[in-house]
Amino acid sequence: MAFHPLTDRQPASRPPELHTLGAAPRLAAGFGALDLFERLRAVRDEVDGAIVFTTSFGLEDQAIAHAIFARDLAIEVVTLDTGRLFPETHELWAETERRYGRRVRAVVPDHRAVEDFVARHGIDGFRSSVDARYACCGVRKVEPLRRALQGAAAWITGVRAEQSVDRAAMSYAAIDPLHRLLKVNVLLDWTRARVVDFVHAHRIPYNPLHDRGFLSIGCAPCTRAVKAGEAERAGRWWWEREEKKECGLHGRGSAASPAGATVPLAKD
Repeated sequence: MAFHPLTDRQPASRPPELHTLGAAPRLAAGFGALDLFERLRAVRDEVDGAIVFTTSFGLEDQAIAHAIFARDLAIEVVTLDTGRLFPETHELWAETERRYGRRVRAVVPDHRAVEDFVARHGIDGFRSSVDARYACCGVRKVEPLRRALQGAAAWITGVRAEQSVDRAAMSYAAIDPLHRLLKVNVLLDWTRARVVDFVHAHRIPYNPLHDRGFLSIGCAPCTRAVKAGEAERAGRWWWEREEKKECGLHGRGSAASPAGATVPLAKD
């Protein structure tokens, strides 16, 4: 039976961390031996309540969305439509919905908060300082994420350890203290090369920007293609001198890792 998030999604009856606490060590202990389909099935079986997967339509997220949709898992797929996404991202969004016959729910920023930010800082005011950039991310991403996760018992992400030092310190599954739910990083141990192989093996639609050197794709004004030898997330907020390549969704990163940064997506 198909899962319909607008009608089937129910808020957790208790604080999520109370009835998902035991799931974290069980998932973390068993994930290493499971493929992506099995990991997502395990999360669904372990969690008593609604599960939300947040996608930015990047390479990892497309792999996870495919596994969710292909197995018709009762996991809601949500995207944060910041208002500054690439046209290619919106086109992939539409293509993904056509391919799988499932809707990806959009959560958008509060228009008053956006208007206030632009009035104070200007349309591209996030370039003026790190604090201004975090303020923009807060309005366009962090606060919408809070609403996207409201009532959920678990949150699935596409974070990989290879992407940065901070992300390498994360676990497969743990209670997120801010959102008070189980956060599960189902691709934590995957390399970029493994994600590429999975996408090609399953003929999953992906963002053409990846083939133009955009290894990590976010908002258009804040993302560029990376150069040879650069870290995977070097194309995010590249004008900032400090090496903090996070927007606040997963904490502020400290240093980007070069591992996996040069693996191309296109194959001959």
